[in-house]
Amino acid sequence: MKKKDFPEVPEGYRLLLLSVKDRVRFAQYEALKAVNKELVGLYWDIGKMIVERQEQSGWGKSVVKLLSTDLRKEFPGIRGFSAQNLWYMRQFYQEYHESKKLQPLVGEIAWTHNLVIMSKCKDPQQREFYIRMTRKFGWSKNVLIHQIENQSYEKSLLGQTNFDRTLTPELQAQAKLAVKDEYTFDFLELGEEHSERELEKALIARIEGFLREMGGMFAFMGSQYRLEVEGDEFFIDLLLFHRRLKALVAIELKIGKFQPEYVGKMQFYLTALDRQVRMEDENPSIGIILCKEKKRTIVEYALHDAQKPIGVATYEITKILPKALKGKLPSPDEISKLLEGFEK
Repeated sequence: MKKKDFPEVPEGYRLLLLSVKDRVRFAQYEALKAVNKELVGLYWDIGKMIVERQEQSGWGKSVVKLLSTDLRKEFPGIRGFSAQNLWYMRQFYQEYHESKKLQPLVGEIAWTHNLVIMSKCKDPQQREFYIRMTRKFGWSKNVLIHQIENQSYEKSLLGQTNFDRTLTPELQAQAKLAVKDEYTFDFLELGEEHSERELEKALIARIEGFLREMGGMFAFMGSQYRLEVEGDEFFIDLLLFHRRLKALVAIELKIGKFQPEYVGKMQFYLTALDRQVRMEDENPSIGIILCKEKKRTIVEYALHDAQKPIGVATYEITKILPKALKGKLPSPDEISKLLEGFEK
């Protein structure tokens, strides 16, 4: 076609196009959510009917297989009526029908995600954590499995930060659950002995796995991110942006034990980011000091008077949470308050 066959693009058209695309995607997402909620509601009702009929009439297992056969004959174009899936529906209703808190939440995530959580998580608050995080961050099934296997629930609740003092109430819960106590980099081809620069290069080379382990809502902004203050240069190891928190996240990599002086350096970086890089509609920058080891009391003291939002975490290349920490999770009431605050 000739150039004259294309009309001139008026000023502002591309902005209009982007706005329309975003609106279409939002409508698609809302439609999918509505369909998913209806599907999960259908499976809930089928599971309930099976349980009640078996309890009332004393029917055995054979009725589920018979029901599966007849449903597939009646609705040949609809998947999901296998005998195995009917058993899942029955289990789904049995495990959640007495939980007033989880009942309204399960319809907010996909059926496949519900099956993963139901099979891999037995504690109600652990289930609530993964349901809320899946809904909030739009985790895929594979990302959800990865988060469960890497014990994100435990590692998030154990996190050492000063966010209660340095962030607004609206941001505290989201920030706490965005920064873990320990990160698992089992995708790296690194030995136990490595330099900070080798760790940084390995993370950048496996950036997709790194961002997934960080929680899935981070965007990569750069490595050795340069700051200039009065003619002197400073370099942040890694700079990310958290899309939900709308905040820059500076990461300092340390291959040894945590040292208190790391906090002062991070506060300097965050001040420089806030004054030179942060945009007007963004929230205060957050720092993560990532070490190979830390002593929790030393971290607590070091963060006590820090004025900038900072978290101190460790990294491992295995998936095992130290047994000494398993009994140190917050109380059930504290966990509930944290998860409820996450929705604000």
